[in-house]
Amino acid sequence: MNVTREKHETRASPITVRRTTTLTRVTETLPLTGERTAPGIWHENYWFARHEAAYRWITANSAIESTGRVLDAGCGEGYGAELLRLAGADPVTGLDYEDTTLRHVRRVYPQLKVVRGNLVQTGFADRSFDLVTSLQTIEHLWEQPWFVAECARILAPTGTVVLSTPNRLTFPSGNWYHTRELTAAEFTELLAPHFSITHALGLHHGNRLQAWETQYGSCVHAQLAAEYDDWDDDLTTLVKSTHYEDFGIRPGDLDESLDLILVARLRDARSVR
Repeated sequence: MNVTREKHETRASPITVRRTTTLTRVTETLPLTGERTAPGIWHENYWFARHEAAYRWITANSAIESTGRVLDAGCGEGYGAELLRLAGADPVTGLDYEDTTLRHVRRVYPQLKVVRGNLVQTGFADRSFDLVTSLQTIEHLWEQPWFVAECARILAPTGTVVLSTPNRLTFPSGNWYHTRELTAAEFTELLAPHFSITHALGLHHGNRLQAWETQYGSCVHAQLAAEYDDWDDDLTTLVKSTHYEDFGIRPGDLDESLDLILVARLRDARSVR
């Protein structure tokens, strides 16, 4: 198992970052397969910024410096785990299954601890982590309930889990790396046996992207409609300039959101062996 990787409203709130967390410029990139995104690839920049926005929300809305042990499960290219580390989390472990990916993470982000493992059977001891993040990962897994149970097992009793996934109601169909995409209701139901949801959030386009779409139509559909070499100048300029601050993350209107983000705590720590 490989574990990695529309309507939008004007009131999407900006993402405020409490401290400067600038990623090292990436000069080595992973091959693009459609499974995960990566920094430093111009025609992937929209998707990278959209992914980065969720990690930035975590660093802005969590007392990350006092979090303790952090696991980024399904870390992929590694930029998310590195953002958590740069925001003050220590130590940060990145977990993934694919050797080529992990060798890349070790070279590009040498201060991360990297572990090869299966997300549904990680091999970590019970209660190993105070924060478990897994963003845009669960939709790739066949055994989603097992993964949620594993997150509960390795999470400390007072810990927090943050999971995100594309919203099936708005995400374009046809990504063959996704085994099961979820609605907000399905996502919440999946976590319910083990977790109590503290924040149910949706990621939306902010004002700049909405203004572009008012004039030209869906920027997502435009990107998928043609190879990037055939994009017109307007779309090319938009994609190259997209930034994580072009997205807003907020509660409400989850069925209209692009991506779903759930923040949760253990429902009953005593039930986790």
